[in-house]
Amino acid sequence: MSDHIAPTRTSAFEARLRKRYAAEKRFKLLGLSSILFSIAVLVFLLVTMTMNGIGGFQRTEMAVKIDFRQAALSIDPNLRTEPQKIRALETQGLPAVIEFYGERSLGADGFAELNNDAWRNAATQIIADPSLLDTDSVLWLPASDDLSNAYAGDGQAALQPLARKLAAEGKLDDRFDPGFLARSDATDPQQVGIWGALKGSILTMIVTLLLAFPVGVLSALYLEEYAPKNRWTDLIEVSINNLAAVPSIIFGLLGLAVFLGLFPYMRSAPLIGGLTLALMTMPVIVIAGRNAIKSVPPSIRDGALAIGASPVQVVFHHVLPLALPGILTGTIIGMARALGETAPLLMIGMRAFVATPPDGFTDPATVLPVQIFLWSDEIDRGFVERTSAAIIVLLLFLLVMNGLAIYLRNRFEKKW
Repeated sequence: MSDHIAPTRTSAFEARLRKRYAAEKRFKLLGLSSILFSIAVLVFLLVTMTMNGIGGFQRTEMAVKIDFRQAALSIDPNLRTEPQKIRALETQGLPAVIEFYGERSLGADGFAELNNDAWRNAATQIIADPSLLDTDSVLWLPASDDLSNAYAGDGQAALQPLARKLAAEGKLDDRFDPGFLARSDATDPQQVGIWGALKGSILTMIVTLLLAFPVGVLSALYLEEYAPKNRWTDLIEVSINNLAAVPSIIFGLLGLAVFLGLFPYMRSAPLIGGLTLALMTMPVIVIAGRNAIKSVPPSIRDGALAIGASPVQVVFHHVLPLALPGILTGTIIGMARALGETAPLLMIGMRAFVATPPDGFTDPATVLPVQIFLWSDEIDRGFVERTSAAIIVLLLFLLVMNGLAIYLRNRFEKKW
């Protein structure tokens, strides 16, 4: 009598197997679709910002032919700073020179649409290249905001024939504006720049990093390596996790109540902004730091102790270097979040109109996100383009900052 062996691949088994394979295939397709969708959205964002922001790096300028040899202008070599040289040129009659040759080159109607601060732009070009004072040169100077809008087809209809006429004569054109990266805020979109806000962001991020990084790392080391496990440390851990999820405007209110209460004369200063953002960034660094420290294998600690290292040497010579790449990852996330924040900085007054870049950590300043927020509220077409250009600058600043952090992370990364 032979034994009967039941088949192992029944029709029900085959059906379940096909169902599992189909589910796995659907899951892979959904994952691939999600990645492709994310890439498409990112590309759409970058292309849109680039297309809208190209105009922000340009401004409408008018060609003025000037014979500086007849103007008898000069720059005193004893003058050191640019403002002193601009004042000296103004005293020698540079505005009158621009008025005379502007009317001759552009006509009365064209000169009337020359920007009121055109002579300052001419002074800047002369200071950058003093040899112009010995030549008969053509300077491209900014047009008025009204003529700029008319040239783009969005402004006053009465100025559009003049814009077309000057453009046909080669005296009106949109040209790259390098001063956009060197000037500060202004009421005229033809004269605004991003340097004041960019410098304010740099100073604020320096304060944030110098405070949040060491305090966050040391807190993570203490909680993970030294703190006893009891109800108090449990309470601290829960509090840190909750702080990481607190809305940013709450930190702004805290900065308004505490830091401006202690330093009332530093309103809108990068120091106050950095302190406020540091409070918001520290919980993220602490959480990421603790996870990175936990990921270090216990054998590293045991081996170091076995060869005679003290507990402090184990932490700072072995555990911390191995955990540093993970800590830097958390720092990147926290700093990127801080760079894009506006709400806490608005609460401490960093939305003021600042026409000059800050010279230090205690001078009035604004930051890039707040500057973008203020420009986006303007209805003038010139400010709309400048807003897109400022967003591109913010993204590039973020990429540079993250690239540096990623380089440092890879530099200190160790494998075991």
